[in-house]
Amino acid sequence: MLKILSAQQQKELDAYTIANEPVASIDLMERACRAFCSWFTVKFDETHSVGVVCGTGNNGGDGLGIARMLFEYGYRIKVWIVRGGIKETPDFTTNLRRLSGKVNIMEITAGTAQIQFEGCDVLIDALFGSGLNRSVEGIYAEAIRAINNAPGIRVAVDIPSGLMADVPSAGEVVKAGFTVTFQLPKLAFLLPQNFAYVGEWSVVDIGLSKKFIEQAQTKYYLLTRTGVGKLIKPRSKFDHKGRYGHALLVAGSKGKAGAAVLAALGAMRSGAGLLTVHVPGSAYSILQTAVPEAMAQVDEDAEVFSVPPGTEPYNVIGAGPGLGTDEKTVRALEALLAKAALPCVLDADALNIISANAHLFQLIPEGSVLTPHPGEFRRLVGDWQDDFDRLKRQVELACRLQSVVVVKGAHSAIALPDGTVWFNNTGNPGMAKGGSGDALTGIITGLMARGYAAADAARIGCWVHGLAGDLALHEKGPESLITRDLLEKLPEAFRQTGAVLRTGF
Repeated sequence: MLKILSAQQQKELDAYTIANEPVASIDLMERACRAFCSWFTVKFDETHSVGVVCGTGNNGGDGLGIARMLFEYGYRIKVWIVRGGIKETPDFTTNLRRLSGKVNIMEITAGTAQIQFEGCDVLIDALFGSGLNRSVEGIYAEAIRAINNAPGIRVAVDIPSGLMADVPSAGEVVKAGFTVTFQLPKLAFLLPQNFAYVGEWSVVDIGLSKKFIEQAQTKYYLLTRTGVGKLIKPRSKFDHKGRYGHALLVAGSKGKAGAAVLAALGAMRSGAGLLTVHVPGSAYSILQTAVPEAMAQVDEDAEVFSVPPGTEPYNVIGAGPGLGTDEKTVRALEALLAKAALPCVLDADALNIISANAHLFQLIPEGSVLTPHPGEFRRLVGDWQDDFDRLKRQVELACRLQSVVVVKGAHSAIALPDGTVWFNNTGNPGMAKGGSGDALTGIITGLMARGYAAADAARIGCWVHGLAGDLALHEKGPESLITRDLLEKLPEAFRQTGAVLRTGF
């Protein structure tokens, strides 16, 4: 798992590395420049003309070092230095001396009539780094507007200039198509409101202190394949279905039997030993035909969920996909939650019913998982000012319920009851189709049936769900990918993440 540190911690990480490796500050900057150029030269070949816009701080020093290296690699380079009263740092001065005489360097000051960055296929933003703590003004704001108006592709060094790393941003911000950040991602990269500024981002390793990172305290993490793989329990040669739990899935209504089918397939594909699906009468034949591996329990009502089933044989209850919000269903869900001494996975209409009947919050068992999309989450907690405020509300809900709250979307945020937030980095826009969330509900339900705690089930479930979508994307493309394609790729997603069989050899 990757830690996500604050801007202040990033500064301390740099200083600790310089003092304890030890390494000179300018040499650490050279590392960062080389790492950036390694990424850049794969993305853009030497036929691209390149412009670099630099401030006079260390981010500007990075820009000057990058310009020198790309010039040596054979790129056509232009450099602009924006001088607005910020004093040169020593490393900026050193890199300016190293670059002088090699490329055309133009200076922009308050007296510059009109700022334009022209004649470049790619424009590299090295104006400000993550140390910025207020919105930009004056000549710097003008420069950012000019960067955004430039015709070329924009690439940010470490963080788009004007963007705050861990608080809401205001004022002018560079709108980068790509951001190459050093060592660890920034919290701002993972929030939807900043996508227009960050674009596609990549992390490059510049050898900062692993000891400092290991000891650093943070509430924010990014899931990784290796980290998730360590959470997956191996199966043993003599295991049987009774060792992998029995899940109850309450789903479906007339016209929405497909939601029950997709959730059931997700539960079976994620390893549940046994699965019983409670459906209205109209969905019985559909479920038995589409998912013969699951047992069907038929509600008294032909069209909606109206009578809560018994809960004694089960390890976990999943509820919500395709349920609808009929008054009978509202009463049945309340009765089910009232008697359930089991963790639940609650999604879709189960969440909509809870948000419309606030007294049901207190019936949610501790150790449950809620999986709202942003619209459902808004109904649960009310509106928010920005995505940082949304994150705060998500953590508060997880702590209040002592359960896991997953807000789905790009970089799904998984808030645990200990106050930490884990972001998922798998998945793609092709998954933005009806049924994708139903499959995730089933996957997490199946994982909890086989003994995973809510926190691990949610993290594994989000990761493999997204990875399966990524695998399906390669075959189907973003437009034609449907949830069944994703479900068919779940076995490969689990295999790639680390699911193994313990045979004794």
